[in-house]
Amino acid sequence: MINWSYSSLKDYTTCPKQYFHLKVAKDYIKKPSREMLYGTEVHSALENYVRDGTPLAKNYERFRAPLDALMEIEGTRYPEHKMALAEDKTPCDFEDEKRWVRGIADLLIVDGKSAYIVDYKTGSNKYADPKQLKLMALMAYAHFPDVVRIKAGLLFITRNTFVPEEYHRDQISRLWAEFIPSLERLKLAFENNLWPATPNNLCGWCPVSSCKFYREK
Repeated sequence: MINWSYSSLKDYTTCPKQYFHLKVAKDYIKKPSREMLYGTEVHSALENYVRDGTPLAKNYERFRAPLDALMEIEGTRYPEHKMALAEDKTPCDFEDEKRWVRGIADLLIVDGKSAYIVDYKTGSNKYADPKQLKLMALMAYAHFPDVVRIKAGLLFITRNTFVPEEYHRDQISRLWAEFIPSLERLKLAFENNLWPATPNNLCGWCPVSSCKFYREK
């Protein structure tokens, strides 16, 4: 059985060879970039503000307005909420060895039959990809069986931009179908030990120096 997450599946579709070395063979380590470290720091600050009311650092005070708007939404808030599913798509513990997929919702708010999911982004909003929200929604439907409607969005916090999405429980099958092609490819890769290199504009950030497309940034 394959264990996956949105980020690991995205890594595979971007470059199977890099995925193999980082996730399977584990003979290379990807060091966090300055942008990644900044993103982690911002996520932590936002989480602490929403969960505990921890004051934002001076350089993050500009993020308060959209956070306050989120905190006005009625319901139970679950900052950095961990969810996982078994292969039959039933809920399981996040650390369960038999888990199939797992993920962390930056902010989940549940209010009866309605829920809200927000994913914080610190990068550019030029190529907004809501697919991660779809996976979070699918896991939320499994973990919160009373939820029918989910409003979700990518909050590009440094750009003060919100990209909205909306889902209904009767769309579950269609939403899962969006992940099937990539998961089938990943399954075949494991079965056939086939991990082709896929050159792309991220090669300069790849640590796999044995790849013929490797180049130092």
